[in-house]
Amino acid sequence: MSQGVRTDPWTLTTPSGGSTFTAFRDEALDPPALVVKVGTTELRYHLSCIDDLVAMLKTAGDWVSLGGTDQQKPAPEGSVEAWGRSPDNPAGGWYGLKKGLRGRFGVYVPPVLEVLGLAEVEHLPRNNRMRAV
Repeated sequence: MSQGVRTDPWTLTTPSGGSTFTAFRDEALDPPALVVKVGTTELRYHLSCIDDLVAMLKTAGDWVSLGGTDQQKPAPEGSVEAWGRSPDNPAGGWYGLKKGLRGRFGVYVPPVLEVLGLAEVEHLPRNNRMRAV
């Protein structure tokens, strides 16, 4: 199994199964980040998003809609995507670190929690959800 580091990233699939991407933790970045590579595009999220999202899912206690969407589009209320942008989350706003590429939290972070054994993620063509394990 991959170690989820720059030299040995995870190869993951989006919840809908539409595309593959790689992801890894990079604690040397400032701030430390979860780095996601989709083709030639690199997205970065605060590394704390992993533990923070698990805590939110445990508090929710049930399935939460992913609601993944681009930064420029509104996120569905009550979704993982909306939480990943909310001023009420532990980051105080966007977990995404690259302006213009801060969205898609609900697409790329859930598979990371799944590979780490921290969450269960649905894999349907649309409207997927996740919950803590």
